[in-house]
This record gives sequence, structure tokens and C-alpha cells, in this order.
Amino acid sequence: MSKKQVFSSVFAFIVISAFAASVEAQVAGYTQRPMAVAMRNNLYCAGAVQKAAVDTSMQIVRGHEEQEQYSYSENNFVYINAGSDKNMNVGDVLSVVRPRGKVSSHWSSKGDLGFYVQEVGAVELIRVKPAYSVARVKVSCDNFVLGDVVQPVQERTSPMHEDRPALERFGEPNGKAIGRLFMARNNIEMITRDNVVYVDLGKEDDLKVGDYLTVFRKVGKGNFFIPAEGETVGSSDEGFESDRYRGGTFSNQSPRKSGKKSGGSAVSESSARSELKAPRKVVGELVVLSVSERTATAVVVRTGMEIHPGDYVEVQ
Repeated sequence: MSKKQVFSSVFAFIVISAFAASVEAQVAGYTQRPMAVAMRNNLYCAGAVQKAAVDTSMQIVRGHEEQEQYSYSENNFVYINAGSDKNMNVGDVLSVVRPRGKVSSHWSSKGDLGFYVQEVGAVELIRVKPAYSVARVKVSCDNFVLGDVVQPVQERTSPMHEDRPALERFGEPNGKAIGRLFMARNNIEMITRDNVVYVDLGKEDDLKVGDYLTVFRKVGKGNFFIPAEGETVGSSDEGFESDRYRGGTFSNQSPRKSGKKSGGSAVSESSARSELKAPRKVVGELVVLSVSERTATAVVVRTGMEIHPGDYVEVQ
């Protein structure tokens, strides 16, 4: 190999090594950058089940194009029944919420949990009159309708992701507060990562924003459909063997017989299960976003399988 070729090879190696080191540094910097658990819609449109009263004095009362539509979304103009008489100013950003009514769930044993307040987005005031204001829909997580309540925006800070051990799928109880996941946003039933959910643990249970919750259920639970087939077939059920060569009148799908010489009764699945109290199966993990009196709003951050309303939650 000539000197020129050796020099070219060494130079190429140095350039590639420097590039690789640069990429590695960038990747390391990226992975170490703090990341929020919830952003945008999951932070400001999560909603809550609460008992505290909502001030309904300010509402959306008209739409600029209401001759053509009855719902409004981003960049549409709406009218609010509050103006300079209520200290409104051009540029103010206000939250829009929709109280939906009292929440009742057979998944929770707490009884009166409160009422559900849906957060549908935010508006920005562009004109302020003495008795009303004109607003532009700034953010819409759902369609706005006349009658939606307008209130000051509450600043929120999302919990940050933490370096955590792998999800313990077979974790044992830790003795801390246990509740139920009684509802998910938009009433979804097959819940997965980044979905917003509501649990019946709240301030009265000393729950705090940023707390992690383990989601679990009993082994054997969590299926929408129960198979129609039986677990076994009878001992005398036969298959499709011939009349001439069959070995006997029993099925190769028959259950195990009890006794050391298989002379007792059939061993059923239910009798086998009774040997061990149903262990729990960990199916996911939540982080609390906001806490009300008896409930909390949380977001799913990890799943081992789909989560359902009715699953149990335990404070970590």
C-alpha cells in the first residue's frame, strides 16, 4: 500500500470516528433531556371528576357563523357574555370547560365521586366591548358549543419522566392505598399508553400530582368474551378413529383423573384453581396529573397489556 493510500485510510478513519463520537454525544444528550409525562391535550384537556362548584357566570353565548353551524373549532369566532364590565382585556386567554354531570360507577365503592368536567380547549379575546367580548378559538380538544363555560386558565406543570426499573409484571402488594380505575376520557374501554383515565383516589387518600400508580387485576380477569367451548370433554367421547383399530372408548382430551393410579374423579380447572388464591397480574402504570377531593386524573405511561375500566390501582 502506498503512503498516499495509508494516509487516505487513516484520514477516513479519523473522520468516521469523529462523526460517530459526535452522533453518540447527540444521542446521549437527547436521551438525557428531561421529558414531560403529559403535553398539550393530555395536560390542558384531561378533565376531572370533582366536587368543587364551577363558576358558570361566563359562557359562550353566540357564534359568529351560527347561521351555518352549531359547533365551533380552532380559528372560529365566538361571543362571550363578559366584557370590560368584568375586567376582560384584549389578548386574555381563557379556558373553556363543559360540566357533564354527576359520575356514578359500579366500579367504585366510594359512592358520590363528584361530577365530570370536560375541558374542551381555550379562546383568546380579540375584541372587548362593555358587555361582551369576541374571542377566537385558540385550541380545541373537542367541538365548542353554545353554553360552554369560560373561566381563567389554570397554569399546569406536567410531572417529568423518571428513570425507572422495568415494569414488574408479577409484583406483590405494597400495603399502600388501593382504588379503582372507574372511567377513561371519551369513555374508551381498551386503554393504552398516553390515554387519560380517572381513578377513585384523591386528596382524601393523600394522593399527589406526580405519584405513580400500579394498575393490576386478578389473574383470569380482563376478557370481554368467555369461550363457548368447555375446558375438557367427557372420557367416553370418541374422535374419528376407525371401528376396527380404535384402542378404547375414551378421549385424548379428557381431564386428568385424581389418585395415584388415576382411579378417582376428574380433576376440573376450578378445583385446580382452588389450590392457590388468585394472584394479581400487573397490566400497566399511571402518573397522576391532577388531584380532586375524591378522585384523580392520570395518564398511562406504561402497559403490559390493554387496561380496562374496573382495573385496580395501587399507589407506588
